[in-house]
Amino acid sequence: MKLRTLLFAPADSERKVGKALGSSADVVILDLEDSVAPSAKEAARTLAADQLTGASERSRLVVRVNPRDTPWYIHDLAAVVPHGPSAILLPKCTGPDDLRALDHHLEAFEVASSRQIGSTGILALVTETAASLADMSYAGITRRLQALLFGAEDLAADFGISPRSAEGTLTAPVSAARAALLVAAAQAQVSAIDTPWPDPRDPAGLQRETEAAVRDGFVGKLCIHPDQLSVVREAFVPPPERVIWAESVCRLFKESPNAGVLVLEGKMIDRPHLRLAERILEAASDA
Repeated sequence: MKLRTLLFAPADSERKVGKALGSSADVVILDLEDSVAPSAKEAARTLAADQLTGASERSRLVVRVNPRDTPWYIHDLAAVVPHGPSAILLPKCTGPDDLRALDHHLEAFEVASSRQIGSTGILALVTETAASLADMSYAGITRRLQALLFGAEDLAADFGISPRSAEGTLTAPVSAARAALLVAAAQAQVSAIDTPWPDPRDPAGLQRETEAAVRDGFVGKLCIHPDQLSVVREAFVPPPERVIWAESVCRLFKESPNAGVLVLEGKMIDRPHLRLAERILEAASDA
C-alpha cells in the first residue's frame, strides 16, 4: 500500500466519501472519530462497512476507529474488520500497550469472520497527547504495524498552545514530538507519515511544510481536502538528479556486491547510502 497521500473522509457523509474515492489519493481514510458527532457514530460505522463491502479498490481503504478508551472502539472494529479494510488507523495511541491490544482485537475479529490472521494492517497516530510521548518503543510489537503518524493539532491542544507560529513553523514542544516520531519510526522500521496542513486554502504553506517533511524522512502526509493531494504528491517525487545519484549507487553496489565502501564522484558511499538510494528509487517508481 502506497502511503504518500492519505485523505480523510467522514464516514457518515456519502458525498465526501465518494469524492475521496474518486480522487487520486493513495489511501482514503474512512473516519469514525473526530469528524463524526457522537450521535452519528453508529450510522457512520454502518456506512463504513457498506463502503468496504462494495469497494472495488479495498486496498486503498483504511478506517480510523475511535480511541481505545471510548465506548465506540470495540464496536467500530466489530463492524468493519469483517469487511476487509486494508488497515485500521488507531488514534490517540498512548503507547505500546494500545498497539498490543489492537493487534489482539484484530486477530479475534479476523478469526471470527474467517479472514486471514494478520491481513489487517495498523497505522498508529502516536503523538496526539503529551502522555503518548513517554514511551514510543514500537519496534517488534506487531508485524501489522505499517506506519507511525504524526498529529500536531491535538498534541498542541493538550499542551495548551498553538501548533504553529505565525510564520507556519511548528512550536517547540510539537517540533520535539515530530523528531521523536521520526526516530521511533526508524527504530520500528516502518514509515513515518506527517501531520495534515490545516488550511486547504493555503497551498504555499502546505508546500513549505511538505518539503520539510520530505527533507526529514517522512514518506507521506495526511490530507484533509482533495485539493491538497497534488501538492503533496509532487513534493514526494524525487528530483531527477537524486534519481540519477540513486541509480549510480545501486549500479556500483551491484557491480561490487561484496564491497563495504565504494567511491562515487570522489565521495565515499557505503551500505547506508545504498539503503537511501533504494528508498529514493522506490519513491520515484511510485510517481
